[in-house]
Amino acid sequence: MNETKRFNIKDINEAKSKALITEAAQLLRAGQTVAFPTETVYGLGADATNSEAVARIFQAKGRPQDNPLIAHVATKEQLKKLVTEIPDYVDKLIEKFSPGPITYVLPSNGACVDNVTAGLSTIGVRIPDHPIAIELLKACNVPIAAPSANLSGKPSPTSADHVWQDLNGRIAGIVDGGPTGVGVESTVVDCTQKIPIILRPGGVTREELENTVGPVMMDPALVDISENEKPRAPGMKYTHYAPEVPLWIIDGPLERMQEVINEQRKIGNRVGVLLSSASYPQIQADNKWILGDHIQEIASKLYDGLRYYKQSDVDIIICESFPDEGLGQAVMNRLRKAASVHLK
Repeated sequence: MNETKRFNIKDINEAKSKALITEAAQLLRAGQTVAFPTETVYGLGADATNSEAVARIFQAKGRPQDNPLIAHVATKEQLKKLVTEIPDYVDKLIEKFSPGPITYVLPSNGACVDNVTAGLSTIGVRIPDHPIAIELLKACNVPIAAPSANLSGKPSPTSADHVWQDLNGRIAGIVDGGPTGVGVESTVVDCTQKIPIILRPGGVTREELENTVGPVMMDPALVDISENEKPRAPGMKYTHYAPEVPLWIIDGPLERMQEVINEQRKIGNRVGVLLSSASYPQIQADNKWILGDHIQEIASKLYDGLRYYKQSDVDIIICESFPDEGLGQAVMNRLRKAASVHLK
């Protein structure tokens, strides 16, 4: 494939931007792959009704075939056309959180091809909360399957530059809409049971869900999923979000983190660290990246930090842990997936 075409969208209301979105949609309808911004991370889109187009996603990313994809649509009416039934509590969730960073796993009616669902009887569907994504989906007028637009296993992209670094020459186009907002992927909720089950924590927290529909469970496979088991949602089974060098997570006081850093430096390793703003002045290392003041900012900058160390001359990355609650559940889920060592 030739160099990937880049569509720079400054203002979706401008005639030039509308024309670029139409051109990107034409590529998607022709069976090509195009990356585009959402409120969470950049997605790599393909026509979810075209098996050859969807296969190009797996080829470009190097993604395992048993890892299902999420179908993106522009409206609730389009969402309903992909599933056989929607429980009453899902209507409440859609009313509250969609468009937004939440994916509903529901019984599939077969409208999307099998390599979107990885052969499962269910499909994950969401309505993204990003004006460019919505305009692109409307222009396509078909559901668009879209995992994160990165090489499989690497940190998800929160900018078009991240996508370019991973996938230039592998995909037809990138719609550049600037940096994303949430920074971690959508919350994936199994809505096939009487009580909703979180399969992947993300931009909508368990507490927010429970405030809307009552009790919500966490899937046990968030802790462990066997090699022979098919994942029911993206991000459940395989190593994800990993940087170029080993990542260690350190629980406990910052003094312990500094001890681990000192031990690594004694054996000749250059150490990069990921820290909150409050912890930053208390830690000495070869390179430091500030994630932010609060958990929303930490979530939005996490993948930026992991990718920063791709270009930085360090041998190991050490990250402090964060409270495993609210949006912190999503942050810690991504860190655990990316880490080679977690010192508790």
